[in-house]
Amino acid sequence: ESEVNGIAALPCRRVGGIVLAALLIGGGIELAAGFWIPAKASLAQHLLENAWERSVAGERDARPWPWADTAPLARLDAPKLGRSWIVVSGASGRNLAFAPAHMDGSAMPGERGVAVVAGHRDTHFQALQALTIGDRLALERSDGRRFEYAITAIDIVDSDRAQLRLDASESILTLVTCYPFDARRAGGPLRYVLTARPR
Repeated sequence: ESEVNGIAALPCRRVGGIVLAALLIGGGIELAAGFWIPAKASLAQHLLENAWERSVAGERDARPWPWADTAPLARLDAPKLGRSWIVVSGASGRNLAFAPAHMDGSAMPGERGVAVVAGHRDTHFQALQALTIGDRLALERSDGRRFEYAITAIDIVDSDRAQLRLDASESILTLVTCYPFDARRAGGPLRYVLTARPR
């Protein structure tokens, strides 16, 4: 080491090595964080599928993990997209992080009234933007009953000025997500509302 103005100075190589090590460690942490979210989502989907199978086999309140405050309620299929989702009970922020969720207070899927299923626009329900009027949806409950729907309306609604009506004389399925799909910030008032009626 040499001295500059009475202060010990580290050789440039040593400083460069420390900076490089710090950058590598920081980059490794960011990379791990980037993989953690998809890995967690993938594990959650596996656990949800497992809970769904247990539910179909007759297990009541088949929770995907021991501390979960939700359980699978139905499987939603979108044949045009080649996609299906496990729908869980209770549309809380915590539950929506893992799967589309049935909104408390709305009709049970397949029953008379409006069943509302919400999902995040940048994860599970991002694919809704590819659906059009006339496309089919299917919903299967854990009791084995299956309901077929066709999309009859797609609306963009300001949630500050309008509310979803939950009364209906038939079984209506409504899928809701935030809008626009490519918004940089979450939490705006606009909602993408897809309405489907029995076929």
